[in-house]
Amino acid sequence: MARVLITDKINQAAVDIVSAVAEVDNLPTMSEDELVEIIGKYDALLVRSQTKVTEKIINAATNMKIIGRAGVGVDNINLDAATQKGIIVVNSPDGNTHAAAEHTVAMMFAMSRNLPDANSSIKQGLWERSNFTGVEVFGKTLGVIGFGKIGQHVAKIALAAGMKVVVSDPYATAEMVEKFGAEYIANLDDFWGVPDFITLHTPKTKETVNMINKETFAKMKPTVRIINCARGGIINEADLAEALETGKIAGCAIDVFEDEKNISACPLIKLGKGAVLTPHLGASTSEAQINVALDVAEQVKMVLSGGSATSAVNIPSLKPAKLEPVKDYMQIAENIGQFASQIALGNLKSVEIEVRGTLANLDVSPLEIAVLKGVLSGRLQDVNYVNAPIIANSRGIEVSSKKSQQTTDYMGSISVKLICDKKSSEVQGALIAKDIKRIVRVNDYATSIKPEEHMLIVPHIDQPKMIAKVAGVLGDDNINISRMNVAQKTDIEHSNNAGDVSIMIISINMPVEAETLEKISNIEGVNEAKYVNLAV
Repeated sequence: MARVLITDKINQAAVDIVSAVAEVDNLPTMSEDELVEIIGKYDALLVRSQTKVTEKIINAATNMKIIGRAGVGVDNINLDAATQKGIIVVNSPDGNTHAAAEHTVAMMFAMSRNLPDANSSIKQGLWERSNFTGVEVFGKTLGVIGFGKIGQHVAKIALAAGMKVVVSDPYATAEMVEKFGAEYIANLDDFWGVPDFITLHTPKTKETVNMINKETFAKMKPTVRIINCARGGIINEADLAEALETGKIAGCAIDVFEDEKNISACPLIKLGKGAVLTPHLGASTSEAQINVALDVAEQVKMVLSGGSATSAVNIPSLKPAKLEPVKDYMQIAENIGQFASQIALGNLKSVEIEVRGTLANLDVSPLEIAVLKGVLSGRLQDVNYVNAPIIANSRGIEVSSKKSQQTTDYMGSISVKLICDKKSSEVQGALIAKDIKRIVRVNDYATSIKPEEHMLIVPHIDQPKMIAKVAGVLGDDNINISRMNVAQKTDIEHSNNAGDVSIMIISINMPVEAETLEKISNIEGVNEAKYVNLAV
């Protein structure tokens, strides 16, 4: 009989579910050394946030098949180590949907009726009724940024309360939004001035960090009220504090913060009337805690019974025999999806995948899922190998794949082409030997460069001193170059004529800020520079 170890405090109902198929040891949270000593006896591990499942623990887990995290985040689990050992890691991405949506709506009502300040006042024995006149939400317009499950649920509640709803989400479509009774606004510049309330339900990515700032506040109504129960850092906190203090906006309700370990330094905590602040309570309900535990327990039960997980975050829920022939290509497939997504512009319409060489003789469905995960994860939260196809389908993104027996310079290669309404992109990846991953084509440019966490793409005119100028800007901003590849378009690959169009693909040691990108883009002869961030 299988053996399951449960650490941290997990609801008894979850223990009962797993007990139907396994012998369960429900123990307190343990240190790394304590877990290393006993983990080899177990087939499954269930944790919450307290237990840190390190590489050392995973390497000692000789019989482990699945690790379950009773919650949304899995940053306390070493996913790379688990994947290398073929251990499935699962979470519960939907268990807190209702809790997060309800907290968002509660924050909106509390802010609009000045409830926290009124509560504090009356508990001091004061009767300051006239100081707390609020506003109604009925008839007002709620702007929803990010239309995933939480955003959709908030929209339903708002519509039921008599509000109008407008939506901005690059991965949504007008048809999808209109089915909810809401209005779709594709361009954020057209969005900011419309809502009376704005609520955020988007992940924190390089595109969304400081999405709301001094410039965007200037485009909003002075009566707007903003709610953020998504991720800290999406709103510039200093700009938000200034906007509220100077009357550029009417209120804010914030549940998440840029540095939650050092909350005393947050400029928002000094704000007075009009600001409602809570300590990251979005998922903190008894029901949500039970739901995530039950969800993960059911997945562990299914895997130990020979079935598939529904929310695997690291590998597809496929039988090993299907994954084994293509597993070495999984990372490069995800990387080229990420790369293509970050150099494309506008709403994504379709994804075209092509495999060549020896891969054309294999079942490459795991690689197709890996590409989709890479494409979608740049702008969406909690995308994994299981839900990537579902998300693409729900957002009307067409996905097609084909195999080609055409010979290439590599044993096998995989390419992805993204069709977008503004600027499409195409990236190809391959393996050199068994495990040397390389990006071998970017749009019309042949190259060969290792995928790195931080990369810079600089299209430029092929003329003297271009590399020196770009390197000079990076050096002035204390950004180190680890490697560089310069490529020309394939149709002029052997030309030495000045004026040919080339690209620099530069691996660097840190993210590139917008200011640095602008300085590089302003170099004479350089087209728009792009920063690309890969999970490698």
